[in-house]
Amino acid sequence: MSKRLFVGSLAWGTTDATLKKHFEAAGAVESAAVIMDKMSGRSKGFGFVEMASDADADSAISKLNGSELDGRKIVVSEARPKA
Repeated sequence: MSKRLFVGSLAWGTTDATLKKHFEAAGAVESAAVIMDKMSGRSKGFGFVEMASDADADSAISKLNGSELDGRKIVVSEARPKA
């Protein structure tokens, strides 16, 4: 079963592809998306990554939380369900 992760503190220039590539170091990635502002078309500075398994997700959290991506230290945690 896949697990969704929240990724915060992204650089404005980070793309879906660079986010996915960064997380592939920790395991199989099903999807990666940087959330964009609808009005300006600019990144909101956070995104979501869906890992293929719980083990891959746990590995990504422990390995990548606090790591550097595009010049910024990112925050990685388990995503909370939408309210």
